[in-house]
Amino acid sequence: MVVLANERNTIMGGKMDQAKGRIKEAAGALTDNESLKREGKLDQVAGKIKETAAKVAAKVKEQVDRVTDTKKDA
Repeated sequence: MVVLANERNTIMGGKMDQAKGRIKEAAGALTDNESLKREGKLDQVAGKIKETAAKVAAKVKEQVDRVTDTKKDA
């Protein structure tokens, strides 16, 4: 699978959001701050969605390129 720079940045952004969310959730647990814990969980989910969306986009682009190349060869 070929991942373009923009998709790589989105994947890394998703991983960063997940890490940030884990830190917020842990800080919320340590300080007994339910709001911060929830915010951390939401950040983690948003990061996973971002990462998954970038991977799906890369896969779709790969399939489109494959079909386009096949039509050019035919």
